[in-house]
Amino acid sequence: MAKVQEFFNEQKDQSEVKAKIVSKYFDAWCNVMLGNRRQYGRINKLAYIDLFAGPGRYDDGSKSTPIMVLENAIKNKELSELLVAMFNDKDEDNIKSLRNAIDELEGFSKLKNKPIILCSEIDKDAEEMFVSANMCPTFSFVDPFGYKDLSAKFITAIIKDWGCDCVFFFNYGRINAGISNPMVAKHMDALFGSKRAERMRDFVREKSSGEREVYILEELAGALKELGARYVLPFRFKKQDGSRTSHALVFVTKNIRGYEIMKDIMARESSTLDQGVPSFTYSPADAATPLLFSLARPLEALGDDLVRKFAGRTLTMKEVYDSHHVDTPYLPKNYKSALVELEAAGRIQADPPAKSRKAGTFADKTLVTFPKLAS
Repeated sequence: MAKVQEFFNEQKDQSEVKAKIVSKYFDAWCNVMLGNRRQYGRINKLAYIDLFAGPGRYDDGSKSTPIMVLENAIKNKELSELLVAMFNDKDEDNIKSLRNAIDELEGFSKLKNKPIILCSEIDKDAEEMFVSANMCPTFSFVDPFGYKDLSAKFITAIIKDWGCDCVFFFNYGRINAGISNPMVAKHMDALFGSKRAERMRDFVREKSSGEREVYILEELAGALKELGARYVLPFRFKKQDGSRTSHALVFVTKNIRGYEIMKDIMARESSTLDQGVPSFTYSPADAATPLLFSLARPLEALGDDLVRKFAGRTLTMKEVYDSHHVDTPYLPKNYKSALVELEAAGRIQADPPAKSRKAGTFADKTLVTFPKLAS
């Protein structure tokens, strides 16, 4: 219980970033869903599910995600009539505090559907319920480590239906320690799949902490994609001294538009940029000392990869971006910058050429010809 309470007491910078990412995506997701409803008229309910809801407000008085989500709904008349919110936490004190915080919300009566508030532990029965349920468009925020037997199957079950996306809290520090711990082998098998987890145990034994971190997040993404998640996007949080990752928010969706929206949100919350490329990491140490941040020069790496991948082809800038950006940290502006540099170096040809465009620009429709690689 102490560790759970630490999570909610830490608000200040890191938890504030988490809440902002989730609430900003909820707001953008609602706008997309409501726009779809106005155009096609087939949506009569939207849902928000938070299975690790917490106390409503942190010790410093700042708002947690459930309060921010409900405030968004109260401000939007259309959303206030459609939203069904479900908040769960296994801690009775958190639930009591959450109820009080919700009751004190200004304009709470504008919500047509009062939030469903539960105090329970999510287990295999709940997983099977989500597997079999036909869900309305739903955005979910869950904690996969804090609940008994929660698995990758659970995460993919809650995004299986149209309009369903999920963000979950991934406690990297505990997972890293748990991979090789036989006491929690069953949990690791549930999260990653038994064959994958066994392979991971063999791999991590002799790897450095940095190698383990990248590997574990890649394997998590692989496990989710095998079960039907098309797009997986992690945002890492480092310890106060910047030494290593403590946990991550992981976004999972089947929709490329949702992926692009969340990618933009996470990019803006990144504590550092390298050549305009976001780190998709919040690190208090990096934010305090930006001159010490990575000198990896990622735009050069992007340019080199584009030249290899698209050798001998002619595409628009937008086609290059669409074909390449998934599972990378790069944004549209990064592709444009990389292509401008490649053109200046004579490594590609563009139509219209640089002399016919405004300096430093590269429009979505600009054609790019990549030369064939020398054999």
